[in-house]
Amino acid sequence: MALALFDLDRTVLSVNSAKLWITAEMEAGFITRWQAMRAAAWIGTYHAGFTRLDKLVEEAIATLAGAREEDVRARTEAFYTRRIASTYRPGALETIQRHREAGDTVALLTTSSTYLCAPVLRHLGLEHALCNRFEVVEGVFTGKAAGPLCYAAGKVTHAQAFAEAQGAALAEATFYTDSMSDLPMLEAVGKPVAVNPDPRLRRLAQKRGWPVMDWGK
Repeated sequence: MALALFDLDRTVLSVNSAKLWITAEMEAGFITRWQAMRAAAWIGTYHAGFTRLDKLVEEAIATLAGAREEDVRARTEAFYTRRIASTYRPGALETIQRHREAGDTVALLTTSSTYLCAPVLRHLGLEHALCNRFEVVEGVFTGKAAGPLCYAAGKVTHAQAFAEAQGAALAEATFYTDSMSDLPMLEAVGKPVAVNPDPRLRRLAQKRGWPVMDWGK
């Protein structure tokens, strides 16, 4: 049995769900325009390769402090239906199906939240999502992450723990991503694959001889 791990934003999906979520939250009045503009700026510089998202993820989690988990879950489900459900890349669906038919264990490995991953898992018919989880006390968010962030090198931490639980080895795993920020994870697996990659990852993949795939929109 081998693992097949999939990044979500701009890999399985053709969009960045975080950017769309920020817009949706601003339009609904849950964050200010200034907060939305600041977050968008962080995401823009991240995709240009000039910053990391650790601080942005922590700040995004902090904005939920005091909110009811059930309210955020309901908002996320509505957001998924309205903005995300139609954005799966055709090649992602085909590749996930091939891994399932081969008997591989398929999992999402993403910086997105467990709340967004839930409807994605339902749609894809999958069981496992390695993702960011938020601390909840008596049904209310504390504004802190539950466990290490699932981002950059943090993805390796999550993936290694999952591999051990599954009795598998990362050296035999496949990981699909679009982003240079996932370099630690790409280097941790035996089969790294660049999907619709950003310019930096495309150059590196070509240099190292990693497969480069276009999964369409």
